[in-house]
Amino acid sequence: MWINRLINSITRRRAVFMVLFLVMVIIGVSCFNSVSDDKAKRGGSGSSLAGMVPSVTGSKPAGVMMIPESFSELAEMASPAVVNIRTVRTEKTGNIFRQFHKGPFGEDDSMEDFFNKFFNQNQPKEFKQRSLGSGFIIDKDGYIVTNNHVVENADKIKVILKNEKEFEAETVGLDPNTDLALIKIKPGYDLPVLKTGDSDALKVGQWVLAIGSPFGLEHTVTAGIVSAKGRVIGSGPYDDYIQTDASINPGNSGGPLLNMSGEVIGVNTIIIAGGQGIGFAIPINQVKGIVEQLKKYGDVTRGWLGVTIQDLPSDLAEYMGIKDGKGVLVSDVIPGDPADRAGIRPKDIIVEINGQKIESRRTLLKMVADIGVGKIAKISVLRDGKEKTFNVEVAKRMDEKIASTGDSMKGQPDETGIRVANLTPEIAKRFGITEKEGIIVVGVDSGGEGAEAGIEPGDIIREVNRQAVKSVKDYAEAIGKIKKGESFYIFLWRSKVGFLIAKLTK
Repeated sequence: MWINRLINSITRRRAVFMVLFLVMVIIGVSCFNSVSDDKAKRGGSGSSLAGMVPSVTGSKPAGVMMIPESFSELAEMASPAVVNIRTVRTEKTGNIFRQFHKGPFGEDDSMEDFFNKFFNQNQPKEFKQRSLGSGFIIDKDGYIVTNNHVVENADKIKVILKNEKEFEAETVGLDPNTDLALIKIKPGYDLPVLKTGDSDALKVGQWVLAIGSPFGLEHTVTAGIVSAKGRVIGSGPYDDYIQTDASINPGNSGGPLLNMSGEVIGVNTIIIAGGQGIGFAIPINQVKGIVEQLKKYGDVTRGWLGVTIQDLPSDLAEYMGIKDGKGVLVSDVIPGDPADRAGIRPKDIIVEINGQKIESRRTLLKMVADIGVGKIAKISVLRDGKEKTFNVEVAKRMDEKIASTGDSMKGQPDETGIRVANLTPEIAKRFGITEKEGIIVVGVDSGGEGAEAGIEPGDIIREVNRQAVKSVKDYAEAIGKIKKGESFYIFLWRSKVGFLIAKLTK
């Protein structure tokens, strides 16, 4: 009997064990499937471009593209539409032996004729300058976008495709202001084309891919993120760059900057000498309109108001009573140009154009450039705290020439170490300014209050503590009202800069 009970007990335990084992197997399989499904949803081994990873708190940030597992599909898809560009320019120079061919007895040396004939001194010499760049195809018929500096003044432009076929290219149009160019090849068959995206939708931190020919190494692929947007680096009036840490080097110029959908969102253009991990691209939304004009007309026509403008720093906005600091200050108006004819004056603050708010100089330049020549722009300004509206007929923008300045004038310094003079046509011409009234700073003593405040020769003083100054007498009276040790403000205008505020102590 006891043997039967033992057998039954063992059988029951074995059954319980088997049940527990089966339950563990089922749980394990379920967990594995759950992890696999989650991995697939996050772009795991089955995703070639990117995967989602959970945040620190365990929640998944919606729509955030994290570290891509591979760029291979994207590079393979885009590379056939990226080209290598090689150019040749003919440069002329004088005879490099000129400084060596003089005989030991001066100009009358009898050997002079021999050296002239041997070195052909009077004939300019020519040499070929070669350069490299990149570009990308935007039209199956052969239109290619690149940089102006890649093809400008080139005698010969060669385009090399990914399949190593070579074509001679012709220049369709150039735009030096934005460093863009459009060239064309005639392959006789449909070419692969890159799609353009929306650079305005681009966000800082998103992954991007650059393809080009750095140092002539064709179809080099580099990856990085968008480091910043709207960068102004002083390269021209339309600075609005995408900054990226995707490796960009000489030869990348003109190549595409791509998003993870394979769309062009920028044209790689500028690197900083000595910088690492810093490159700049022209936003594609800016490129589109320019390329369209180059394709139709061969050049770009931009609107022009005839004003010099500047952003409003906080101290200047406070001085002029602009509480929110919004708007763009008119620092100068060119006589006879559209703004002058319409009645806009220096010190006006442009706050709106055609119903759109203006918050920065860059916004205004872009808006005016896009307004058609001959169109009427409705411009709202603040003048002495009151809003006025002017209808300005937009003209065609032309290149301006700015005269150089000098500071050899003399005058009597005041208590702040500033020497001033009444503005005359002769003085205005010497300093290269267009102002017609006021007083000009003709000298600043080093170590004086004026120098400490940043005042420079050539500055035009307009006001002292909000009191208008139109002559040296007015200036002396305004300064005379200020007590010893008291602080005061000078409102001045500076060529190439605009209006400034200087704080001094008497």
